[in-house]
Amino acid sequence: MEATTSSSDSKPEEQQPTDEGADGDGDGDRSMSRSDSGSGDDSLDGITNRVPRCPLTPSLSPQTRTTSRSKTEPPLLRTNKRTIYTAGRPPWYNVTGTTFKEAFVIGLCGGSASGKTTVANKIIEALDVPWVVLLSMDSFYKVLNKEQQELAAKNEYNFDHPDAFDFELLVTVLRKLKKGKSIKVPVYDFTSHCRRKEWKTVYGANVVIFEGILAFANKELLKLLDMKVFVDTDSDIRLIRRLKRDISQRGRNISGIIKQYNKFVKPAFEQYIEPTVQSADIVVPRGGENFVALDLIVQHVHSQLEKRKLRWDISALASAHQGQPLPKTLSVMESTPQVRGMHTIIRNKETNRDEFIFYSKRLMRLLIEHALSFLPLKPVSVETPQGGVYDGKRLSGKRITGVSILRAGETMEQALMAVCKDIRLGKILIQTNHDTGEPELHYLRLPKDISEDYVILMDSTVSTGAAALMAVRVLLDHDVAEDKIFLLSLLMAEMGVHSVAYAFPKVRIITTAVDKEVNDQFHIIPGIGNFGDRYFGTDAPSDWCESDEGMDF
Repeated sequence: MEATTSSSDSKPEEQQPTDEGADGDGDGDRSMSRSDSGSGDDSLDGITNRVPRCPLTPSLSPQTRTTSRSKTEPPLLRTNKRTIYTAGRPPWYNVTGTTFKEAFVIGLCGGSASGKTTVANKIIEALDVPWVVLLSMDSFYKVLNKEQQELAAKNEYNFDHPDAFDFELLVTVLRKLKKGKSIKVPVYDFTSHCRRKEWKTVYGANVVIFEGILAFANKELLKLLDMKVFVDTDSDIRLIRRLKRDISQRGRNISGIIKQYNKFVKPAFEQYIEPTVQSADIVVPRGGENFVALDLIVQHVHSQLEKRKLRWDISALASAHQGQPLPKTLSVMESTPQVRGMHTIIRNKETNRDEFIFYSKRLMRLLIEHALSFLPLKPVSVETPQGGVYDGKRLSGKRITGVSILRAGETMEQALMAVCKDIRLGKILIQTNHDTGEPELHYLRLPKDISEDYVILMDSTVSTGAAALMAVRVLLDHDVAEDKIFLLSLLMAEMGVHSVAYAFPKVRIITTAVDKEVNDQFHIIPGIGNFGDRYFGTDAPSDWCESDEGMDF
């Protein structure tokens, strides 16, 4: 349908950001992604300050567009109501380790400089959902050969033609994103007309907005779109926007811009872009100024999200495995008199903080040593200083990486580093959304090439297993083999053990003790209390998902 509105129905005109993009699109990169773990782009500011402050829209100061990631930092939008994480996240998974529903994908199509970016940002703000992925076709231009690069330098290469895009890669990426899996997005350098070596990691979300001048030009792409929106803007307005942008930001002359527009941009729009309006569910004249059309889009998306909504049922975890024997993948450290004595000290509510830290560290060291015995080893012979031969063992894999679930899991890092020399470390922060009761990923930093490693996943306690489930899912999204993940915790509840083992039967679960009960607040009984508070001497924030103990479902 076509949504229109008269000037009397629309809200007062607001200044919209100028679209900027590649030589064909002109809408800028909207591939908003959390940076890959090893890139160093993430910071711990998100932990202490929750979310960094940033304007609603990117800065419009003149600058030359050089890569397809000009608008990826920071990966969020701030509205007057809430902060929207445009980087996305792995959506929640049920007790079987699978997603509840596929993401809702909105496709935005329109001519160069038609205002697709503005429409996308307006939709994101009006939807008022916390997790959104914004994916742009700008990231999927093909790498140009030498001859094509020479043409591009002279404004003789047609960036608006379908052959300019890598549709095969684009379909593969969007299909995975729709299924909630993490994906790698290429970073296209418009100076050299090639892809940079580093690609950006993007996580799934409940809503995915995909935009581009040829978003409707591929049959396989159309099959992935749940809602198709065409942004219809007058050709004169689009040309004026291109003139302003290319003169002020790219130093081009008017004659060159007009020549490129008449030779490539206008013919491509008439031949490839404008005809695809027939595939649209909604046509939005005047772009971001058409508030009636935007309201219709938002209402429809909200209704679809309500139909797809399936809340995390924590009670199902509590009853799913009652009376079942503990899984074979669980290894509980032998309860020697020494181990039992240390548990007595750290479980005692009267124990002061210094003693709690001291004996917790001792237990952590023993737990790490115990866990290393489960790593696969291969036989190796070495020559001793006396000239003899000793038949020993050596790790059969490439290396070991430790990943802590913040904040309490971080307390185990020192013990791991004391035992494993030069070990690489990663961090995951999971917090509870009080509106949905679901754990959500807020911070992630993983070493590069973690898929080849054995991963020791550390958390102080595991009660329901909710945080551990999500952390394992994140590792799997980074291609870590399930049988190479070792979940370590000082104390676990049977409920959490069963949940993790049922969802991920190949993950090795290792702990110093398992308690039978979890109370109505999902605290382990008899338990150890809030480990992070006792260790750091603090009171945890109300929405902090502390080792999934005390999670407010």
